[in-house]
Amino acid sequence: MNTVMRMWFAVAPLLLLSNAALADWSAVNMRQGVTEISRGVYDLHMIIFYVCCVIGVIVFGTMIVSMLMHRKSIGAEPATFHENTRLEVIWTVIPIVILVVMAIPATSTLRDMYEAGESDLDIEVRGYQWKWQYTYLNDDPAKEIQFMSALRTSQDEINNLENKGEHYLLDVDNPLVIPINKRVRFLVTAQDVIHAFWVPDFAVKKDAIPGFVHEAWTVVEEPGIYRGQCAELCGKDHGFMPIVVRAVPEHEYAMWVAEKQQEAQAAFETVGKTWSMEELMTKGEEVYMQHCVACHQANGQGIPPAFPSLVGQGVSVGSIDDHIDIVLNGKAGTAMQAFGLQLNPAEVAAVITYERNAWGNNMNDMVQPKKLGTMMASQ
Repeated sequence: MNTVMRMWFAVAPLLLLSNAALADWSAVNMRQGVTEISRGVYDLHMIIFYVCCVIGVIVFGTMIVSMLMHRKSIGAEPATFHENTRLEVIWTVIPIVILVVMAIPATSTLRDMYEAGESDLDIEVRGYQWKWQYTYLNDDPAKEIQFMSALRTSQDEINNLENKGEHYLLDVDNPLVIPINKRVRFLVTAQDVIHAFWVPDFAVKKDAIPGFVHEAWTVVEEPGIYRGQCAELCGKDHGFMPIVVRAVPEHEYAMWVAEKQQEAQAAFETVGKTWSMEELMTKGEEVYMQHCVACHQANGQGIPPAFPSLVGQGVSVGSIDDHIDIVLNGKAGTAMQAFGLQLNPAEVAAVITYERNAWGNNMNDMVQPKKLGTMMASQ
Protein backbone atom coordinates (compact mmCIF):
# COMPACT_ATOMS: atom_id res chain seq x y z
CA MET A 1 0.00 0.00 0.00
CA ASN A 2 1.48 3.36 -1.00
CA THR A 3 1.98 6.35 1.30
CA VAL A 4 -1.09 8.29 0.12
CA MET A 5 -3.43 5.35 0.76
CA ARG A 6 -1.99 4.84 4.25
CA MET A 7 -2.53 8.53 5.04
CA TRP A 8 -6.13 8.34 3.78
CA PHE A 9 -7.04 5.33 5.95
CA ALA A 10 -5.41 7.01 8.95
CA VAL A 11 -7.31 10.29 8.58
CA ALA A 12 -10.76 8.84 7.70
CA PRO A 13 -11.58 7.58 11.25
CA LEU A 14 -10.65 10.98 12.68
CA LEU A 15 -13.05 12.69 10.28
CA LEU A 16 -15.85 10.32 11.22
CA LEU A 17 -15.25 10.96 14.94
CA SER A 18 -15.09 14.75 14.63
CA ASN A 19 -17.36 16.98 16.70
CA ALA A 20 -19.44 17.80 13.65
CA ALA A 21 -20.02 14.13 12.89
CA LEU A 22 -20.96 13.44 16.50
CA ALA A 23 -23.45 16.34 16.72
CA ASP A 24 -26.89 15.61 18.14
CA TRP A 25 -28.49 13.56 15.36
CA SER A 26 -32.04 14.51 16.39
CA ALA A 27 -31.25 18.19 15.94
CA VAL A 28 -30.41 17.79 12.26
CA ASN A 29 -32.52 14.83 11.22
CA MET A 30 -36.24 14.71 10.40
CA ARG A 31 -38.55 14.22 13.39
CA GLN A 32 -40.35 10.92 13.83
CA GLY A 33 -43.51 12.73 14.88
CA VAL A 34 -46.48 11.48 16.88
CA THR A 35 -48.73 9.94 14.23
CA GLU A 36 -48.65 6.75 12.20
CA ILE A 37 -48.23 8.77 9.01
CA SER A 38 -45.37 10.87 10.40
CA ARG A 39 -43.51 7.71 11.44
CA GLY A 40 -44.09 6.25 7.96
CA VAL A 41 -42.66 9.41 6.40
CA TYR A 42 -39.67 9.23 8.76
CA ASP A 43 -39.01 5.57 7.87
CA LEU A 44 -39.24 6.41 4.16
CA HIS A 45 -36.83 9.29 4.68
CA MET A 46 -34.31 7.05 6.45
CA ILE A 47 -34.55 4.29 3.80
CA ILE A 48 -33.82 6.76 1.01
CA PHE A 49 -31.12 8.44 3.11
CA TYR A 50 -29.27 5.16 3.63
CA VAL A 51 -29.67 4.21 -0.04
CA CYS A 52 -28.12 7.57 -0.96
CA CYS A 53 -25.31 6.98 1.55
CA VAL A 54 -24.49 3.60 0.03
CA ILE A 55 -24.55 5.08 -3.49
CA GLY A 56 -22.34 7.94 -2.33
CA VAL A 57 -19.81 5.61 -0.70
CA ILE A 58 -19.64 3.41 -3.80
CA VAL A 59 -19.40 6.28 -6.30
CA PHE A 60 -17.02 8.53 -4.39
CA GLY A 61 -15.05 5.56 -3.07
CA THR A 62 -14.52 4.37 -6.64
CA MET A 63 -13.48 7.88 -7.70
CA ILE A 64 -11.02 8.25 -4.83
CA VAL A 65 -9.50 4.79 -5.33
CA SER A 66 -9.21 5.43 -9.08
CA MET A 67 -7.50 8.78 -8.54
CA LEU A 68 -5.07 7.30 -6.04
CA MET A 69 -4.35 3.90 -7.61
CA HIS A 70 -4.35 4.89 -11.28
CA ARG A 71 -2.63 8.26 -11.31
CA LYS A 72 0.05 9.10 -13.82
CA SER A 73 2.73 9.74 -11.18
CA ILE A 74 2.91 6.01 -10.32
CA GLY A 75 3.02 4.99 -13.97
CA ALA A 76 -0.62 3.98 -14.50
CA GLU A 77 -1.69 3.78 -18.15
CA PRO A 78 -5.27 4.78 -19.11
CA ALA A 79 -7.54 2.21 -20.75
CA THR A 80 -8.06 2.64 -24.46
CA PHE A 81 -11.43 0.96 -25.00
CA HIS A 82 -14.17 3.16 -26.50
CA GLU A 83 -17.39 1.30 -25.77
CA ASN A 84 -18.39 -1.47 -23.38
CA THR A 85 -21.94 -2.72 -23.88
CA ARG A 86 -21.97 -4.77 -20.71
CA LEU A 87 -20.88 -1.77 -18.60
CA GLU A 88 -23.49 0.49 -20.17
CA VAL A 89 -26.23 -2.06 -19.49
CA ILE A 90 -25.10 -2.39 -15.88
CA TRP A 91 -25.08 1.36 -15.12
CA THR A 92 -28.51 1.70 -16.76
CA VAL A 93 -30.20 -1.27 -15.09
CA ILE A 94 -28.87 -0.69 -11.57
CA PRO A 95 -30.33 2.88 -11.23
CA ILE A 96 -33.66 1.63 -12.58
CA VAL A 97 -33.73 -1.13 -9.97
CA ILE A 98 -32.81 1.35 -7.22
CA LEU A 99 -35.61 3.71 -8.27
CA VAL A 100 -38.18 0.90 -8.35
CA VAL A 101 -37.10 -0.31 -4.91
CA MET A 102 -37.43 3.26 -3.56
CA ALA A 103 -40.78 3.81 -5.30
CA ILE A 104 -42.51 0.90 -3.57
CA PRO A 105 -42.39 2.29 0.03
CA ALA A 106 -42.83 5.85 -1.28
CA THR A 107 -46.06 4.93 -3.07
CA SER A 108 -47.35 3.11 0.00
CA THR A 109 -46.67 6.11 2.24
CA LEU A 110 -48.25 8.58 -0.18
CA ARG A 111 -51.32 6.36 -0.48
CA ASP A 112 -51.73 6.42 3.31
CA MET A 113 -51.25 10.21 3.42
CA TYR A 114 -54.00 10.84 0.85
CA GLU A 115 -56.38 8.16 2.08
CA ALA A 116 -60.00 9.36 2.02
CA GLY A 117 -62.21 8.45 4.91
CA GLU A 118 -64.77 9.65 7.40
CA SER A 119 -63.47 12.11 9.97
CA ASP A 120 -64.40 12.56 13.63
CA LEU A 121 -63.72 16.30 13.52
CA ASP A 122 -63.53 18.80 10.64
CA ILE A 123 -61.59 22.05 11.07
CA GLU A 124 -61.34 24.81 8.49
CA VAL A 125 -57.88 26.38 8.57
CA ARG A 126 -57.81 29.80 6.91
CA GLY A 127 -54.60 31.78 6.49
CA TYR A 128 -54.44 35.56 6.79
CA GLN A 129 -51.52 37.95 6.72
CA TRP A 130 -50.18 36.99 9.27
CA LYS A 131 -52.31 34.77 11.44
CA TRP A 132 -54.58 31.74 11.27
CA GLN A 133 -58.32 31.42 11.67
CA TYR A 134 -59.73 28.10 12.89
CA THR A 135 -63.38 27.13 12.46
CA TYR A 136 -64.63 23.91 14.03
CA LEU A 137 -67.34 22.85 11.61
CA ASN A 138 -70.54 21.48 13.06
CA ASP A 139 -73.88 20.31 11.70
CA ASP A 140 -75.43 23.01 13.88
CA PRO A 141 -73.93 26.39 12.82
CA ALA A 142 -74.88 27.86 16.18
CA LYS A 143 -72.40 25.50 17.86
CA GLU A 144 -69.47 26.21 15.55
CA ILE A 145 -66.32 27.46 17.26
CA GLN A 146 -64.26 30.08 15.45
CA PHE A 147 -61.24 32.06 16.60
CA MET A 148 -58.07 33.73 15.39
CA SER A 149 -54.61 32.52 16.36
CA ALA A 150 -51.84 35.12 16.24
CA LEU A 151 -48.22 35.43 17.31
CA ARG A 152 -47.80 35.76 21.07
CA THR A 153 -44.15 36.83 21.06
CA SER A 154 -43.98 40.47 22.16
CA GLN A 155 -42.59 43.28 20.04
CA ASP A 156 -40.00 43.93 22.77
CA GLU A 157 -38.62 40.40 22.26
CA ILE A 158 -38.58 40.84 18.49
CA ASN A 159 -36.79 44.19 18.82
CA ASN A 160 -34.28 42.79 21.35
CA LEU A 161 -35.56 45.02 24.16
CA GLU A 162 -36.07 42.00 26.42
CA ASN A 163 -34.83 38.42 26.57
CA LYS A 164 -36.36 36.04 24.07
CA GLY A 165 -38.66 33.38 25.47
CA GLU A 166 -38.26 29.62 25.19
CA HIS A 167 -40.63 29.43 22.23
CA TYR A 168 -39.57 32.63 20.49
CA LEU A 169 -41.72 33.18 17.36
CA LEU A 170 -43.35 29.78 17.95
CA ASP A 171 -46.06 30.68 20.46
CA VAL A 172 -49.60 31.94 19.88
CA ASP A 173 -52.40 33.50 21.88
CA ASN A 174 -55.03 30.89 20.89
CA PRO A 175 -53.69 27.42 20.04
CA LEU A 176 -55.61 24.91 17.95
CA VAL A 177 -56.99 22.20 20.26
CA ILE A 178 -57.79 18.67 19.05
CA PRO A 179 -58.61 15.36 20.76
CA ILE A 180 -56.13 12.49 20.63
CA ASN A 181 -56.95 9.20 18.89
CA LYS A 182 -59.55 10.90 16.69
CA ARG A 183 -59.35 11.39 12.94
CA VAL A 184 -59.13 15.15 12.42
CA ARG A 185 -59.56 16.57 8.93
CA PHE A 186 -58.07 19.96 8.08
CA LEU A 187 -59.69 21.95 5.26
CA VAL A 188 -56.94 24.40 4.37
CA THR A 189 -57.49 27.66 2.47
CA ALA A 190 -56.51 31.34 2.60
CA GLN A 191 -58.18 34.72 2.52
CA ASP A 192 -55.51 36.93 0.93
CA VAL A 193 -52.27 35.39 -0.38
CA ILE A 194 -50.78 31.90 -0.51
CA HIS A 195 -49.79 30.46 2.86
CA ALA A 196 -48.88 26.90 3.91
CA PHE A 197 -50.10 25.01 6.98
CA TRP A 198 -47.16 22.94 8.27
CA VAL A 199 -46.98 20.86 11.46
CA PRO A 200 -43.87 18.63 11.26
CA ASP A 201 -44.89 16.28 14.09
CA PHE A 202 -48.05 15.36 12.15
CA ALA A 203 -46.36 15.14 8.73
CA VAL A 204 -48.99 17.66 7.58
CA LYS A 205 -48.02 20.35 5.10
CA LYS A 206 -50.64 21.85 2.80
CA ASP A 207 -50.69 25.01 0.72
CA ALA A 208 -53.40 27.48 1.70
CA ILE A 209 -54.52 29.15 -1.53
CA PRO A 210 -57.35 31.71 -1.85
CA GLY A 211 -60.33 30.15 -3.62
CA PHE A 212 -59.10 26.57 -3.14
CA VAL A 213 -59.60 24.07 -0.31
CA HIS A 214 -56.90 21.47 0.30
CA GLU A 215 -57.54 18.52 2.57
CA ALA A 216 -55.22 16.91 5.10
CA TRP A 217 -55.83 14.69 8.08
CA THR A 218 -54.17 13.39 11.20
CA VAL A 219 -54.68 11.07 14.16
CA VAL A 220 -52.52 12.22 17.07
CA GLU A 221 -51.70 9.45 19.51
CA GLU A 222 -49.88 11.33 22.25
CA PRO A 223 -51.10 14.34 24.28
CA GLY A 224 -48.84 17.34 24.00
CA ILE A 225 -48.15 20.69 22.36
CA TYR A 226 -46.93 20.56 18.77
CA ARG A 227 -45.58 23.56 16.90
CA GLY A 228 -45.38 24.49 13.25
CA GLN A 229 -45.15 27.51 10.96
CA CYS A 230 -46.39 28.95 7.74
CA ALA A 231 -44.12 27.33 5.14
CA GLU A 232 -44.85 29.68 2.24
CA LEU A 233 -43.30 33.13 1.79
CA CYS A 234 -46.46 35.20 2.35
CA GLY A 235 -45.20 38.71 3.03
CA LYS A 236 -43.01 40.75 5.34
CA ASP A 237 -44.18 38.99 8.52
CA HIS A 238 -44.04 35.47 7.11
CA GLY A 239 -41.71 34.46 9.95
CA PHE A 240 -44.23 35.70 12.53
CA MET A 241 -47.02 33.24 11.63
CA PRO A 242 -46.60 30.19 13.90
CA ILE A 243 -48.96 27.28 14.42
CA VAL A 244 -49.51 25.69 17.82
CA VAL A 245 -51.64 22.57 18.23
CA ARG A 246 -52.58 21.24 21.67
CA ALA A 247 -53.61 17.57 21.58
CA VAL A 248 -55.58 16.54 24.65
CA PRO A 249 -57.59 13.53 25.90
CA GLU A 250 -61.19 13.43 24.75
CA HIS A 251 -62.72 14.46 28.11
CA GLU A 252 -60.41 17.46 28.30
CA TYR A 253 -61.31 18.39 24.73
CA ALA A 254 -65.02 18.28 25.63
CA MET A 255 -64.34 20.69 28.52
CA TRP A 256 -62.45 23.03 26.19
CA VAL A 257 -65.33 23.01 23.69
CA ALA A 258 -67.77 23.93 26.46
CA GLU A 259 -65.50 26.78 27.58
CA LYS A 260 -65.18 28.12 24.04
CA GLN A 261 -68.93 28.04 23.53
CA GLN A 262 -69.41 29.93 26.79
CA GLU A 263 -66.84 32.50 25.67
CA ALA A 264 -68.69 32.94 22.38
CA GLN A 265 -71.96 33.42 24.25
CA ALA A 266 -70.34 35.93 26.61
CA ALA A 267 -68.88 37.85 23.64
CA PHE A 268 -72.31 37.91 22.01
CA GLU A 269 -73.87 39.30 25.18
CA THR A 270 -71.24 42.03 25.56
CA VAL A 271 -72.12 43.39 22.12
CA GLY A 272 -75.49 44.50 23.42
CA LYS A 273 -74.21 46.51 26.38
CA THR A 274 -73.01 50.13 26.37
CA TRP A 275 -69.25 50.29 26.76
CA SER A 276 -67.35 53.08 28.50
CA MET A 277 -64.47 54.88 26.83
CA GLU A 278 -62.03 53.24 29.26
CA GLU A 279 -63.34 49.76 28.43
CA LEU A 280 -63.10 50.39 24.70
CA MET A 281 -59.58 51.82 24.95
CA THR A 282 -58.34 48.89 27.05
CA LYS A 283 -59.86 46.30 24.74
CA GLY A 284 -58.86 48.29 21.66
CA GLU A 285 -55.18 48.38 22.64
CA GLU A 286 -55.24 44.60 23.17
CA VAL A 287 -56.79 44.02 19.72
CA TYR A 288 -54.43 46.52 18.08
CA MET A 289 -51.35 44.82 19.51
CA GLN A 290 -52.59 41.44 18.24
CA HIS A 291 -53.77 42.34 14.76
CA CYS A 292 -52.54 45.79 13.68
CA VAL A 293 -49.10 46.32 15.17
CA ALA A 294 -47.23 44.38 12.47
CA CYS A 295 -48.10 46.98 9.82
CA HIS A 296 -48.87 50.18 11.74
CA GLN A 297 -46.33 49.66 14.55
CA ALA A 298 -46.90 50.06 18.30
CA ASN A 299 -46.56 53.86 18.07
CA GLY A 300 -49.03 54.12 15.18
CA GLN A 301 -46.39 55.58 12.86
CA GLY A 302 -46.63 52.69 10.37
CA ILE A 303 -43.99 52.01 7.70
CA PRO A 304 -44.83 54.50 4.92
CA PRO A 305 -45.64 54.32 2.11
CA ALA A 306 -46.77 50.66 2.28
CA PHE A 307 -48.28 50.95 5.77
CA PRO A 308 -49.43 54.53 6.46
CA SER A 309 -49.20 56.31 9.78
CA LEU A 310 -52.35 56.56 11.90
CA VAL A 311 -51.04 59.49 13.95
CA GLY A 312 -52.77 62.77 13.16
CA GLN A 313 -53.74 61.79 9.63
CA GLY A 314 -55.85 59.47 7.49
CA VAL A 315 -58.97 57.64 8.59
CA SER A 316 -58.05 57.73 12.27
CA VAL A 317 -58.77 61.48 12.38
CA GLY A 318 -61.30 61.59 9.54
CA SER A 319 -64.88 60.47 9.14
CA ILE A 320 -65.77 57.78 11.65
CA ASP A 321 -67.98 56.06 9.05
CA ASP A 322 -65.02 55.84 6.65
CA HIS A 323 -62.92 54.45 9.47
CA ILE A 324 -65.51 51.76 10.21
CA ASP A 325 -65.81 50.88 6.52
CA ILE A 326 -62.08 50.37 5.95
CA VAL A 327 -61.64 48.26 9.10
CA LEU A 328 -64.65 46.09 8.26
CA ASN A 329 -64.09 45.74 4.51
CA GLY A 330 -60.40 46.46 3.96
CA LYS A 331 -59.02 48.47 1.07
CA ALA A 332 -58.54 46.97 -2.38
CA GLY A 333 -55.03 47.11 -3.80
CA THR A 334 -53.38 47.43 -0.39
CA ALA A 335 -52.37 45.16 2.48
CA MET A 336 -55.32 46.40 4.53
CA GLN A 337 -57.47 43.35 5.26
CA ALA A 338 -61.20 43.06 5.90
CA PHE A 339 -61.25 42.61 9.67
CA GLY A 340 -65.01 42.17 9.65
CA LEU A 341 -64.20 38.56 8.70
CA GLN A 342 -61.78 38.10 11.58
CA LEU A 343 -63.01 40.04 14.61
CA ASN A 344 -66.29 40.26 16.50
CA PRO A 345 -68.22 43.57 16.77
CA ALA A 346 -66.80 44.36 20.22
CA GLU A 347 -63.21 43.94 18.99
CA VAL A 348 -63.81 46.04 15.88
CA ALA A 349 -65.53 48.82 17.84
CA ALA A 350 -62.76 48.82 20.44
CA VAL A 351 -59.86 48.99 18.00
CA ILE A 352 -61.47 51.81 16.00
CA THR A 353 -62.06 53.75 19.22
CA TYR A 354 -58.47 53.11 20.28
CA GLU A 355 -57.00 54.32 16.97
CA ARG A 356 -59.07 57.51 17.09
CA ASN A 357 -57.96 58.41 20.61
CA ALA A 358 -54.42 57.00 20.99
CA TRP A 359 -51.06 58.66 20.17
CA GLY A 360 -52.48 62.15 20.68
CA ASN A 361 -55.27 61.81 18.10
CA ASN A 362 -57.82 62.61 20.84
CA MET A 363 -60.89 62.63 18.61
CA ASN A 364 -63.02 62.07 21.75
CA ASP A 365 -65.46 59.85 19.89
CA MET A 366 -66.14 56.15 20.16
CA VAL A 367 -67.93 53.29 18.44
CA GLN A 368 -70.33 51.09 20.34
CA PRO A 369 -70.28 47.31 19.59
CA LYS A 370 -74.09 47.35 19.37
CA LYS A 371 -73.95 49.60 16.30
CA LEU A 372 -71.34 47.44 14.60
CA GLY A 373 -73.19 44.25 15.46
CA THR A 374 -76.18 45.46 13.47
CA MET A 375 -73.98 46.54 10.54
CA MET A 376 -72.00 43.30 10.42
CA ALA A 377 -75.13 41.15 10.66
CA SER A 378 -76.63 42.89 7.63
CA GLN A 379 -73.54 42.33 5.43
